[in-house]
Amino acid sequence: MTDTAAGSEQFAEAFSEIERLHALIDMIPDAMVIIDKRGTIKAFSKGAEHMFGYSEKQVLGENVSVLMPSPDREAHDGYISHYLRTGEKRMIGTRRITTARRRNGNTFPIELSVGEMPVSGKRHFSGFIRDLTDSKQKEQTLQALQADLAHVSRISSMGGMANSIAHELNQPLTGITNYSAAAIDLLEDASASHIDDVRHALTECRKEALRAGDIIRKLREFIAHGDTTLEIADLRRLVNSATALALVNGDGRDVDFASQFDPRCENVLAVPVQIQQVLVNLIRNALEAMHETASKRIRVSSSYEPRGMVRVTVSDSGPGLDPHIAERLFHPFISTKASGMGLGLSICHTIINAHGGRIEAGPSELGGTDFSFTLKSAELGGDND
Repeated sequence: MTDTAAGSEQFAEAFSEIERLHALIDMIPDAMVIIDKRGTIKAFSKGAEHMFGYSEKQVLGENVSVLMPSPDREAHDGYISHYLRTGEKRMIGTRRITTARRRNGNTFPIELSVGEMPVSGKRHFSGFIRDLTDSKQKEQTLQALQADLAHVSRISSMGGMANSIAHELNQPLTGITNYSAAAIDLLEDASASHIDDVRHALTECRKEALRAGDIIRKLREFIAHGDTTLEIADLRRLVNSATALALVNGDGRDVDFASQFDPRCENVLAVPVQIQQVLVNLIRNALEAMHETASKRIRVSSSYEPRGMVRVTVSDSGPGLDPHIAERLFHPFISTKASGMGLGLSICHTIINAHGGRIEAGPSELGGTDFSFTLKSAELGGDND
């Protein structure tokens, strides 16, 4: 048998086996995609056709990266080659939250499970994909559950903090009120004998005011430097998970979303669920800011900063910030939204400060706003100068 004939026979055998698989994968309501070790699509289920808007005929023989937004699109083949070369399972056998791209260009959140399978004795990979766009169950994924728990924790902490502030500040504020009232009464008869009493009352007012300031300072230190155990976290995965959560309710429709990561700062030191929540807040703010904008674009990027820091930036093409609000943007109860409480960005500010970083806002090259924050790099041998 010639090499050409043998090759044709092997191809026919593999094709026949994949055809038999279709009887199974087409019964799955979610999407299933089978690729070879080069990332070439070999089978595309009916659920995948419905989810992505492509027919199987349109994608057979294409690289699976056609279903991904940048930068995962460019990096995907590297993931496969890394696994084939080292055996290290970064994606194989795992379930994670990330984003995908439909034929019309829309980015949407998915839950992706990747497995390895033989087809005619050759190594192939299967991807089981669940669209999270219209998910209403907050417990559907671990990341969503963690975000909910973090939210409940923050609300509880805010309630406890409010009680603490009310209790601790009650005495000095009462003292200030009483002493100032006494001083006003004494000034009704500003005799020489009363001036010393007024001076004493105002001195006590000053002491009580300093005491109240000290209480607030200690509370702020507790919030900023409380229990924050940092761990090494994959920045790309944090951004992908946060993007998926921010887009869960379909808010990303008609939005051109992309991300770009500096290869020098792939890992950061962070409490993952807290940084995830910061990213979710900033991405949702960007989506809301562009509600009335014709061209909707969001970019998430990272860059290496001096002294071993990483800058993460969320950019949008919205109308930009009111300069008067921008000056006090991260203060509590300052909001850019008509119905907002103004706590989201304040919480982000507290979280980033506790991580030893800074958060700020400014004009974006996209025409809207850049929100950026810094984190400590976890890369060994980084530039710490």
